[in-house]
Amino acid sequence: MERTTIDLWVGIFVALGLAALLGLAMKVGNLTTGSIGETFTVTANFENIGGLKPRAPVKSAGVVVGRVADIKFDPATFEAVVSLNIDKRYHFPKDTFANIYTAGLLGEQYIGLEAGGDEASLVNGDKITQTQDAVVLEKMISQFLYNKAAEPAAESTSSNDSGSASTKSNNDALGANPLDAITEPVKP
Repeated sequence: MERTTIDLWVGIFVALGLAALLGLAMKVGNLTTGSIGETFTVTANFENIGGLKPRAPVKSAGVVVGRVADIKFDPATFEAVVSLNIDKRYHFPKDTFANIYTAGLLGEQYIGLEAGGDEASLVNGDKITQTQDAVVLEKMISQFLYNKAAEPAAESTSSNDSGSASTKSNNDALGANPLDAITEPVKP
């Protein structure tokens, strides 16, 4: 091959690589999705929003129905106040739940709305009162480790019917363990 042909192919691959990086950057920044129509704004308070950012999607049943408009800290309640722009085409009951979920390999966080059963709908300026915070992985791991560290001490003090120390809890996930009722036959 000639030198110019090789240079041409290298240039094409570099241009494709740059286009792929630009597309990835736009996807991460939530700039690729089309804008929604006219919106109304509602707020929701959360104790912990994790990595939620402005322009994050607001979804219901997997469909984007809005965007996070703004996130502020309320010094009176020590909570995050999240403003949501919801498309006016969608009407949600006043008892709608707002949950923070994580999606995708990049850990994008979004707000999921789960409709309640109230007859009245949310309107501009309303507040969603039923919320669930983001799941913080570090907190879950520390709770798991703390529970595991406390578990052996609790198990070693329990005993079964024969008086020996039990290595297994008397209750499992389904209730009492049916094998605990079985005792060894008495030897003469």
